[in-house]
Parts: sequence; C-alpha cells; structure tokens
Amino acid sequence: MNKLLAAGFVLALALPACALAQSSLNGTWKTDVSSMKGSGKPVVISLKDGVYANNAHPPIKVKADGEDHAVTGHPGFDTIAVAVVNDHSFKETEKKAGKVVTTGTFSVAPDGKSGTYQFTDTSGAAPVTGKLMVQRVAKGVPGSNAAAGTWKFGHYGDISASALTATYKIDGDTVSFSDPTGDSYTANINGKAVPFKQGSGVTGTTVSVERDGHNGLRETYYRNGKKTGVDVIEVAADGHSAKFTNHDLESGRTMVAVADKQ
Repeated sequence: MNKLLAAGFVLALALPACALAQSSLNGTWKTDVSSMKGSGKPVVISLKDGVYANNAHPPIKVKADGEDHAVTGHPGFDTIAVAVVNDHSFKETEKKAGKVVTTGTFSVAPDGKSGTYQFTDTSGAAPVTGKLMVQRVAKGVPGSNAAAGTWKFGHYGDISASALTATYKIDGDTVSFSDPTGDSYTANINGKAVPFKQGSGVTGTTVSVERDGHNGLRETYYRNGKKTGVDVIEVAADGHSAKFTNHDLESGRTMVAVADKQ
C-alpha cells in the first residue's frame, strides 16, 4: 500500500481539535501486512490454446508466446509478455516505453485450490518485491492451464518496506504526502485537485483532499477528469495506529489495512 491518509475536524471546535489531529497524523506510517484484507470483484484469468486474458481495467487479451504485445488504457505499461512456464504456472513482463516495469510469476498449488503471485516492481524510485496468495473461486474452462479460473484475495506475504511506508505532514490547511517509491503530492484540504506525482514518471493523475469525520481525511483520485479511486484514513484515539481503506473504483475492489506510526 503506497498511500496513507490524514486527519482533521471542523466547525466550532476546529482550531483545538485540528491541532490534535495534525499532531497525531504527522510522521511516518508503516502498514501491517497481516492486517490487509481485500474484497470486491475477483480476478478472472483465461489461459488456453496459447492465449492469455484477464479482467483488468481495461481487459487484457494477448498471445501467451513470451513476446511483447501492445496494450492500451494502462498508464503504467504499454506492452505485456506472457510466457507459459508449465501446466500450472505462467510468467508475465510489463514494459513502459521499452523498459521493464513489472515482472511476476503466478503458480498454482498441487491441490489447485490456491495460487501464489510473486512480483517485482521497478517502476518507482525504490524497487518493490512481494508475494500475494489467492484462493480459487472457480476453475477455468476444460483444457485450460491450471492457472486459469476465478481467484479471490487471500493474503500478502513479504512486501518491501518501500511499498508499505508513507509520510504525512499537515501544516494549517495544507497536507503533504510522500513515500519511498517517489509518489508525492501537496494539496489544500477542501481545495481543488492537484497533480499526484508518481515515482514511475506516469503523469495525468490528480488528487483532492477533504476532511472526513472527526479524525479522518479522504483522498479522491482522478485521471483525465474521471474519478478512479478513493482513500480514507482514520487515526486511532491514541495516535499510534491508523486504519486506511482504498477503494479502487475501476477494478471494483477494496483494500483495508492498519498502519502503525514509526
């Protein structure tokens, strides 16, 4: 998770309460991997007769021949190569302007009920490696690779600290965010959307920030004027932990996790 959120209060008690909220949020936070829980639309993979497809947004369908194939509508990459490793696993490589940005291998357990996706993301200022475990919901069509089918979120294994750490600072009505991968923004609370700088160099994303309840903040993300996601953070009363929720409006998936103040 590469974003945490902020805190605040409004109306008659704004000044004293806001000062408390700001002091409790300011600093560096690290997500507890074991707390991460995903929900929403499952991932659907098709892999048969040399063709790979999934229900990404927008959907991807390419030959599974290990060669680079152009895709559109994905800001972070413009080609993908899928290679079948064996009858229960495949490897994919995503590139942007000819440069590898992500590699990953998906393997299915011998009983066919679970799968593991191991990945490396080199798109940002700091590389990110990790492992995602998923559970099978349904099998693929007869004759498919065992990796085909419908999969739901299980849990994450080890993930690089650079993907779990974020720093926030609130000064008056200005909030700043940054993380080790190079993502950052500075915005006015309840102000207009501002550019969201990505360490990958991808441009076109903006974010607006507003207060959410007594001790929370809401980040709303846009791309080309279309709302793509909403993040909400709630700092605990003791200021030592925070719950954050990420709603990916394009994929229809939600991730909830707890972060600890460092």
